[in-house]
Amino acid sequence: MSNRWLRHKVDEIKQFAIDVFQGRREGTAAALLGAVLQVFSYIYSGFMQLRLWLYRERIIFHDTPLGCLVVVVGNLTVGGTGKTPVVEMLAKALRDRGRKVAILSRGYKSKAPPIWQKWWFWLNHTEEAPPRVVSDGQKVLLDSELAGDEPFMLARNLPGVVVLVDKNRVKSGAYAIKQFGCDTLVLDDGFQHLPLKGRLNLLLVDKTNPFGNGFVLPRGILREPIKHLQRASYVFLTKSRGVRDEELEAMIHKFNPGVEIIECAHKPQYFQRIDTGERLPLASLAGRKIGGFSGIAVPESFEAFLRETGAKLIYTRRFLDHYRFTEEDLSEVFDEAKLAGVDLLITTEKDAVRINSAQKLPIPCYYLRLEIEILRGADDFQDVVGKICFPRGEPLVGTAPATGA
Repeated sequence: MSNRWLRHKVDEIKQFAIDVFQGRREGTAAALLGAVLQVFSYIYSGFMQLRLWLYRERIIFHDTPLGCLVVVVGNLTVGGTGKTPVVEMLAKALRDRGRKVAILSRGYKSKAPPIWQKWWFWLNHTEEAPPRVVSDGQKVLLDSELAGDEPFMLARNLPGVVVLVDKNRVKSGAYAIKQFGCDTLVLDDGFQHLPLKGRLNLLLVDKTNPFGNGFVLPRGILREPIKHLQRASYVFLTKSRGVRDEELEAMIHKFNPGVEIIECAHKPQYFQRIDTGERLPLASLAGRKIGGFSGIAVPESFEAFLRETGAKLIYTRRFLDHYRFTEEDLSEVFDEAKLAGVDLLITTEKDAVRINSAQKLPIPCYYLRLEIEILRGADDFQDVVGKICFPRGEPLVGTAPATGA
């Protein structure tokens, strides 16, 4: 029994479980697993509500103010809301308004430092080990393996913005203030991180699959009950195609009356070749035979876009979300794509950071660059930026940044 075969079987089992709680599988086995998971779902839901109550009432747990502006960007569901481009857009707008911004990430799926390094630091210092500095605002200091996919992408795309990785966001926030003089902290994927309370909570909702089947983990995709929409300061409807969903908006307003809704789309910009940096316009794929591969939470939307370019998508390969490709995996993908007769391969920007750009690839391979476009609520987005940059109600004109928090 080869390691490769065993790894594929484990991935198949994981994917089956993921498909069940995302409602993509039917049949007896899926129904039985769903029933078991539903029991745990009720337990988990109760735990999450108790945790929130304890923090709100400051019983046992409490948040730690850091004396500066804190903005939370997050979601109620696991993966797939297109959060990273929104964080990038927000950080860029704040930076351009004169704020000194730090993005705080937990570095999901990043490689932890070796245990000996932690012990060595503990033996030689009285304080905790500092967070990992992905970017000091001047240059990128870590690769995607040590930083995590999203923090590395953000660091690469946001010169002038500090990016830190640590599970303890209170510690990394204090470090950003002390070491880099930051006055604005953006918590990436921080809606469930209660120890550091945000002045503004920006909640993202995937318009194509807002709340899954309505259950919390592990039966559904919700991290906490839908009614916790009430904690959002603003709601961003992502992956929109420009058609209003009044039923979804009514549900949001049921739990959070009067909350501003900002509708946005993930706008494809171009394709960029991984090894050379060459860029291709979107229209250049029309009529060409292409392949696509990805390790993201919702690969369907990525593959649907590739078809919309007018290309002939004759090969696809899906990996688990945040899957770290081995050389063997990539070799297999390129061999299969070559056999299928593709002219070139396309992946996502998040997946591209896990591919060594220095290695020679047997087939031209590009990633799709996406940016956020506000379709509705542009004034509300400027209001968000204004509240952060001018928290005491200063006018939203002029270039002088606010000095207080």
